[in-house]
Amino acid sequence: MRRGRTMSQHNFRRKVERLLSLADVEIDGDRPWDIQVHNEKLYATVLAQGALGLGESYMDRWWDCNRLDEFFHRILRAELDAKFRPWSEVFAVLKARLFNLQKPSRAFQIGQHHYDIGNELYRRMLDNRLIYSCARWETASTLDEAQEAKLELVCRKLDLQPGMRVLDIGCGWGGTAKFAAERYQVEVLGITVSKQQANFAKELCRGLPVEIRFQDYRRLDGTFDRILCVGMFEHVGEKNYLTFMHVVRRCLKDQGLFLLHTIGRSDSGVRVDTWMRRYIFPNSMLPSASQICTASEGLFVLEDWSNFGADYDKTLMHWFRNFDENWGALKDHYDERFYRMWKYFLLSAAGAFRARRNQLWQIVLSPEGVPGGYRACRG
Repeated sequence: MRRGRTMSQHNFRRKVERLLSLADVEIDGDRPWDIQVHNEKLYATVLAQGALGLGESYMDRWWDCNRLDEFFHRILRAELDAKFRPWSEVFAVLKARLFNLQKPSRAFQIGQHHYDIGNELYRRMLDNRLIYSCARWETASTLDEAQEAKLELVCRKLDLQPGMRVLDIGCGWGGTAKFAAERYQVEVLGITVSKQQANFAKELCRGLPVEIRFQDYRRLDGTFDRILCVGMFEHVGEKNYLTFMHVVRRCLKDQGLFLLHTIGRSDSGVRVDTWMRRYIFPNSMLPSASQICTASEGLFVLEDWSNFGADYDKTLMHWFRNFDENWGALKDHYDERFYRMWKYFLLSAAGAFRARRNQLWQIVLSPEGVPGGYRACRG
């Protein structure tokens, strides 16, 4: 029996080796992106469970890699995830197709699971404003500068003017609302499904014309001159894109502007990262360009669409360095398995953007078309 089991493990290893060779990755190699295997059960687990098995085995110390970001850059650039698809991932795709995983009764799950795990973690990892979305690096050299450049770009694309009423869907810890209220003298309503974010944002924006609500976007009412959604659309889900666009249109004045800042993917098929969904972003789904256009068709005029996904790679690497350097101040609140999970999350995401598998889009929409045409901002 032992000899048979050894032969099976050897065969599983050979299959994984052949796959990894397509991405120029070696097992127990000496390059930064090669993997070091500590448990031979890794091979069968990965072949049976795909992304979920790969991530969980890393969290359990079955393997290591000096440069996880480069490892994922190579395997995603080589599209190894498309070379085989275990039944567990096929089932996850079918579940996403058949059920509305982001229905109203599930709206607050992402807040509880991801954003309510401790504000101190995010204070140590993010910039001074706690902006948890892609920064703009064209003219910046630090994370604080890059996030300020992004916020300035968002406000300029929306052509904010003093006295306007602005809706921030997915306001996070309130940094964007505070920036817009202080710099552009606008009134802001921000909504979030995270209790910790809402409480923090209320304190941050105290004394400013900013209201923060703990609520789902589907319960929005009122009208606004401008609407922005930065880093939240990834939680909406394909079955709710049309509903989301109808809510935005209902709340936006006829002469208003809507800016959507979202991670996107290049195909419209339902692709599910089973590890990311279980451990980081439950019920998350990245939209495609086609899905966004279909949902907005007949409701909005597309004024501008820009892609600076390569900037997310650099943003994530800065977040990881901050997290890693501050782990000593955080480890009393999180265990070592959390450290490996968070490291895997940040660096695998950086590799995905470096491989250009994921994109970062800023899209400007108007209800009736800007008279005379929209003048786009880029930097």
